[in-house]
Amino acid sequence: MIDLNDYESSRHYKGDYGGDLKALQKRLEHILVAHIVQGRAAVVMLEGWDAAGKGGIIERLTQRWDQRRYEVFPIAAPTDEEKRHDFLWRFRQHLPAPGNISVFDRSWYGRVLVERVEGYATEEEWRRAYDEINRFEAELIEGGTALVKLFVHVSQKEQDKRLKARLEDPWKRWKTGLDDYRNRARRGPYLTAMHDMFARTDTGGAPWTVIAGDDKKSARIAALTAVADALEQHVDMTPPPLDPELERVAREALGLR
Repeated sequence: MIDLNDYESSRHYKGDYGGDLKALQKRLEHILVAHIVQGRAAVVMLEGWDAAGKGGIIERLTQRWDQRRYEVFPIAAPTDEEKRHDFLWRFRQHLPAPGNISVFDRSWYGRVLVERVEGYATEEEWRRAYDEINRFEAELIEGGTALVKLFVHVSQKEQDKRLKARLEDPWKRWKTGLDDYRNRARRGPYLTAMHDMFARTDTGGAPWTVIAGDDKKSARIAALTAVADALEQHVDMTPPPLDPELERVAREALGLR
């Protein structure tokens, strides 16, 4: 059982953060190339508290990826068109084609988190959603798409520190709003919903990985490592061979022996 209380740690990263980050990003670059060459698809999904650091993780995750082969989808409230369909419809529109990776900043789990706590979904709807989500994820995996689910957790103390910084720094104010404080006031109900979510959707085929987010450097290294470890199990990481005819023509054109 996942208990978020186990992930409240403020220990600073003790390694060579810059060097470790570069090594992970190089590894992730190779992983994307393997997906491209082998025509494999993947979904990386991040959930977590407001100001948990999801955006910073995504920025570093994708830094060395070819922009033509991945896309980031920040998930907000559904549009009127999206509300005319079942709640999973809008996410199906952004699933990756073979050779591509989709990154979701928040996800379909909004149905059993914010929509549950804020009353946007009825109890019947959010209770039914657990099975709907599990079926959706199973279909993804059975269809050959890798799925990585991360939850970034921060303590109340650290979240308040970051919200304060957003309030005081005029260049960070755009990142905060009334929703942050409405959600903060309901931390108890959100924790209940989160633990229910883990209990119902932490499956063998689509497990959750919780990232302790109080220290941003530690969280970024842990998150990128988790993504790399998961995606490497999905593809053959043998470097692609060089086509002999291409090599012959290239060597001739470049004057190489």
